[in-house]
Amino acid sequence: MPHFDYPCPDCRATTSLHDADCRFEGTPWVEVERAYVDIVSVLTGGPCDEETLRREVPGEWGPLQQAALDRLTRDERVSEANSGVLRLLTAEEFREEVSEPTREPMRTLYLKGSVPGCHDNAVFAMIAWYEMVGLSWPETRENVVNWLRETGAWDRGGFEEATPQELVEKKRHVYEAGYGWKEKATAAKRVIDRYHA
Repeated sequence: MPHFDYPCPDCRATTSLHDADCRFEGTPWVEVERAYVDIVSVLTGGPCDEETLRREVPGEWGPLQQAALDRLTRDERVSEANSGVLRLLTAEEFREEVSEPTREPMRTLYLKGSVPGCHDNAVFAMIAWYEMVGLSWPETRENVVNWLRETGAWDRGGFEEATPQELVEKKRHVYEAGYGWKEKATAAKRVIDRYHA
């Protein structure tokens, strides 16, 4: 089951050691966790609009709470229907959502696969993305290996490793360090778009 570490909604740190330029640096960690827990506790009672959520969350709604809601939405833990209704995804719905990225640049990587010239960035981005959405290392490894095969990326060649499993295992440090995916995904998407143009 995907885990959730209450990341800082700005720098994504999961401890009180924030990035130097984080706008929540100095915020007690218990307040970061509380912002998430308060939002989730209201949404477990059922879907509601943002105004109701703001009203129902204990205490004052501030930048930390807004950033936590934005992070939950970006990470696809909370869904916002067309009518503006916020809903907490069930574990099964979340697993379905994260199994296929819906936003760029990850959508292009996921659908088209890696191509020679961007393998390192693409594999890095896929591992980092699955870590970010909360999959375990075994789930991440399986998803990335399947992605390499199913998209034809492995068959296109350009890898030093003998098997997709060996390649992914060599990138485990990306998962363990919790690196971000966006910069690598953006760079890989540029190469993939040129390849398929």
